[in-house]
Amino acid sequence: MKQNTGHEYWMEMALKEAEISLERKEVPVGAVIIYEGAVIGKGSNQIEMLQDPTAHAEMIAITAAASHLGNRRLEKCTLYVTLEPCPMCAGAIVLARMPLLVFGAYDPKAGACSSLYTITNDTRLNHRVHTIGGILEAKCGGILKEFFKVQRTQKL
Repeated sequence: MKQNTGHEYWMEMALKEAEISLERKEVPVGAVIIYEGAVIGKGSNQIEMLQDPTAHAEMIAITAAASHLGNRRLEKCTLYVTLEPCPMCAGAIVLARMPLLVFGAYDPKAGACSSLYTITNDTRLNHRVHTIGGILEAKCGGILKEFFKVQRTQKL
């Protein structure tokens, strides 16, 4: 029996990472990096826990994958992330030379891969990343909407 390796399969894994963020009361974003059909890096937001503005799920997953491969270039890897990457993360994805980025929910306020900017496909940069958005968008967006709804309720 062939293992399911479609985009939805890997995005479900990224959603599990987002749930880890949620348990820590972090913005629920999760990421996994795939190389030759296996997860070599994963991450969940740790910004509050580490008090580090760079501790985004994507950055943690990129660091783990680069460490796993012993190489800063992730040229044969695919990143799955539940939310469209911000400018910092999009820049790191380009610098890592990843060929493919797949994200779930679009981010109209900070998205840097199609919503506000197109860093991953900017022809002025020396590398472009094929980008696919909207995979399991309702699930990925739903966990974020619920998180922020709870946050607003708690502040009242």
